[in-house]
Amino acid sequence: MSALIRFSAICDDARPTPEGKIDLHGVYSDLSAPGFPAKQDKLVLVLVLEWAPSDEGRYLFKADLEDDEGNISLTIEGETEVRVPAPGHPPSRSQLIMPMEGVVFPHAGQYTFRVKVKGQTLQGPGVFLIEADEAVQA
Repeated sequence: MSALIRFSAICDDARPTPEGKIDLHGVYSDLSAPGFPAKQDKLVLVLVLEWAPSDEGRYLFKADLEDDEGNISLTIEGETEVRVPAPGHPPSRSQLIMPMEGVVFPHAGQYTFRVKVKGQTLQGPGVFLIEADEAVQA
């Protein structure tokens, strides 16, 4: 078994709780912009990676924000520590909360995070950028 994305979202804010949950605020799958390139002041990528029972140690990951033609607008890199779960417990999971500032979207259309970990590429959450009509914004 390989790593998999158990949960993913793009939102305004996310915070871990003492109970092991993640509180999300302002989850979205599309954004409007008055023109392009468009800049989003703050965006938070949330991923929960689930690991194979044999996975243990530090793992590097990379998340590329790609448009529908495969052009990369942004890359986030990090690492996570994975421990073997105790017998009878669920698989190890990494909760990753990655805030980003000043994210630029070059044009309207679909953007998707592609997550690379352990030699795999996993599809993360996406966001669709819409050019807003100025009359709608008034």
